[in-house]
Amino acid sequence: MYGERIKRWDKSVEWPLTITAILFLLAYATQIIARPNGPLNTLCEVILVVTWALFAADYIVRLTIAHNRSRWFSRHLLDLAIVVLPMLRPLRLMRFLTVLALIGRNTGNMLRGRVVLYTVGATALTILIAGLAVLDAEREAGSIESFPDAIWWAFVTITTVGYGDLYPVTVTGRVVAVGLMVGGIALIGVVTATLASWIVERVADQSTKTAAATESQVEQLRQEVAELKDLILDLRAPR
Repeated sequence: MYGERIKRWDKSVEWPLTITAILFLLAYATQIIARPNGPLNTLCEVILVVTWALFAADYIVRLTIAHNRSRWFSRHLLDLAIVVLPMLRPLRLMRFLTVLALIGRNTGNMLRGRVVLYTVGATALTILIAGLAVLDAEREAGSIESFPDAIWWAFVTITTVGYGDLYPVTVTGRVVAVGLMVGGIALIGVVTATLASWIVERVADQSTKTAAATESQVEQLRQEVAELKDLILDLRAPR
């Protein structure tokens, strides 16, 4: 009963909260990149506050209607992160792209395709958000002074390349860098695991085909031996 209530609630607020998160990301990016003044800056501030309030309300409602609140809390830490960082909500859009892209495929391919699609989407969004965050922290203090520089830094950091031409000097910037480095290692792990899964599946398919072919050949050989035995018995039979 409680699970159904949460499912109904999630379904009813899915798109409104996703659109809200996109608005949050636009307002957040506008404030950092354009650095507006006057009414536009006020509008961005209002959007940021309202979106945080909406996601906090969504989290509180779902926690309230959960049957075992402590268990629900421990299993939905990502939801708590979404409350803290509402811009993570657009990741929910990836599930719809996954459904469209993977219709008609078998279970193994669906799982692998979903992992790849989520990884690509999450990586792109993480680079964007990290670039905005480090630009906000480093613009007046370090060498990262423009949005293209911030995106470049985020890209080389998450891929663990780290050329060293751009680097954060503030505490906030370094915290973002640590998160990106950890995310980069996790990204490499996901890609490696996905590739390994594909290779193992291919090898297993080939082994299955080989085993089936061998069994068929053995069965055919048995039939030929049986026919040859019958022929020998017929030749030995008295006339």
